[in-house]
Amino acid sequence: MNDPETIRALQPSVVASTQARERVGRRRRDHRSRADRAFGRSLSGYLFLLPVFAVYVPFVLLPLVHTAFLSLYQWNGLTPGTWAGFANYRALWSDPQLASAFVHSAVLVVFYAVLPIALALFLVSVMSRARIRGAGPYRTLLFLPQIVPTVVVAIAWRWIFAPDGPLNQLLQAIGLGGLARAWLGDFTFALPAVGVIGTWALYGLCMVLFIAGLQKIPQSLYDAAQMDGAGPFAEFLAVTLPGLRGELVVAGTLTIAAAVSSFDLVYVATNGGPGDATTVPSLLVYRLAFSDGRVGGAAAVGTTIAALVFAITMVIRHFGRSPAERDAFA
Repeated sequence: MNDPETIRALQPSVVASTQARERVGRRRRDHRSRADRAFGRSLSGYLFLLPVFAVYVPFVLLPLVHTAFLSLYQWNGLTPGTWAGFANYRALWSDPQLASAFVHSAVLVVFYAVLPIALALFLVSVMSRARIRGAGPYRTLLFLPQIVPTVVVAIAWRWIFAPDGPLNQLLQAIGLGGLARAWLGDFTFALPAVGVIGTWALYGLCMVLFIAGLQKIPQSLYDAAQMDGAGPFAEFLAVTLPGLRGELVVAGTLTIAAAVSSFDLVYVATNGGPGDATTVPSLLVYRLAFSDGRVGGAAAVGTTIAALVFAITMVIRHFGRSPAERDAFA
């Protein structure tokens, strides 16, 4: 083995083997370095989320878990509770008042979500195609309902819808006095009237979201659509609507959740009346807990609302993804 000829013959293979080991070592070090950098980025991201979780866990997650726990007990809020299992859920779901309350929420979804989103899309499309002098004040004015407290909004609209309020006075002034009525006291029109208030309060939020999303759509896409002879409506369907996919998901999630969990607006405007014409599930939670002393039943309704909002959010997020994203998550 110490023969010079043998050593010289083995030198190329030894050098090649050494170089291969060095390459493998460099690849391993590079892989570890990339993994360490990725872990560092992931860790820094979680560190940024810590303040959010510090607020979310004690003020949202733990109360939700506690509410679900209370829903399994018969409890009046004062004396010790007794285990009831799912009896509260069975009793509530056999209650026609709860079923009608969820039907009212479904009606409010049209006014709280569908109409605000449609109105905001129309306004954003007009703003994107036409140069409006002093557009900033117009946008501020349109967004104003979103920043006004809901209680103030409800009180103002109670005055507008009052029997001697501005709306009925306007109808009488233009010769339509036969349409005047106590809008919030009418069994037929009370719920749509509450819905109109929700539309007015929420379209500003949708509009601001869509204006922000419009800024990220390349102008070249609009130029290409115009060169292909697309009209305003075709341009909206082909360019604007797909470009606002993410904003539509956010707007739909927020507005539908607001419709399902609406409480303060309904409570101040009608308190669920006349009769139960505008009673919604969140108002039932308040009545069961603080009027009837059925805290377990109120917790069951609240847990049901939370589960429904979560399910709706998941459905919206699923259908809001692009086809490529759906395939990636499949």
